[in-house]
Amino acid sequence: MKKLLLSVFATVMMVVGLTGVASVSPAYAETAPTPGSEISAPENSNMNGNLLDTLKKVITVIVGALGFVAVAMVVIGGVTYATSQGDATKTKKAMNTILYGIVGVIVAMLAYAIVNFILGNVF
Repeated sequence: MKKLLLSVFATVMMVVGLTGVASVSPAYAETAPTPGSEISAPENSNMNGNLLDTLKKVITVIVGALGFVAVAMVVIGGVTYATSQGDATKTKKAMNTILYGIVGVIVAMLAYAIVNFILGNVF
């Protein structure tokens, strides 16, 4: 069971890492300056906005991964419950896994809502 969870977690983190790296772009594109001109930031650049957008993307990916793991735990708990064959210890373990998975989904949704509220209204 631990090996299965570890391999699911590793696969999720690999997919999240690959998609997260591909979606983040540099804030400024480097261009060759023309002779006699000074290097400056683009006119419409907003470093604070770019930082907040990047932070929102990172937090969204992390919370999404946590939500995915929590849903996977609910599914694993359901499979364990269905295959417990009436054994009291397996049934209790499966019910605890489902309960903790549901709590994880709720925590992930609340974390996403709180972070978006704070980043959207405070900053």
